[in-house]
Amino acid sequence: MHRLVPRAEIASAVKRLAGEIAGDYRDKEPLLLGILKGSFVFLADLVRELDFPLEVEFIRLSSYGSGRRSSGHVRVVQGLRTSVRGRHVLVVEDIIDTGITVAFLLDYLRKKKPASVRLCALTDKPSRRQVPVKIDYLGFSVPDRFLVGYGLDCDEKYRNLPDIHVLED
Repeated sequence: MHRLVPRAEIASAVKRLAGEIAGDYRDKEPLLLGILKGSFVFLADLVRELDFPLEVEFIRLSSYGSGRRSSGHVRVVQGLRTSVRGRHVLVVEDIIDTGITVAFLLDYLRKKKPASVRLCALTDKPSRRQVPVKIDYLGFSVPDRFLVGYGLDCDEKYRNLPDIHVLED
């Protein structure tokens, strides 16, 4: 395992993203929707940088099971407990890979008639994209390697690492 993104760079990116988000959402009382489990560390740090009224909600989706590759089939494991109708929703994700999971979620949300839906991702692997996805707020583009740390996991391990690492084969 080797470190790809150190914690100081992550913290700087979170502050930058919070500034961009604040510029767009300060007067909108947005709903920040974290995709569990991976986004929880990033979302926690992000909301601490935002100094305006907002709500936090979580949804849990699955497309991986216990492997390292997406199955391509997305299912809702834990649905929304808050209505998004008429709300400004900001989806917060740890990593955009194939785009399949987040495209599924964005479509799922749009059917519920929010005022707006945007996407914030800490990391993006554009070389793996199978479904086009517009990322409105992005921390880092990363290489096509299996990443762990800062919420990212491999079989539920390594989420607690403060830096983002490449997990070697």
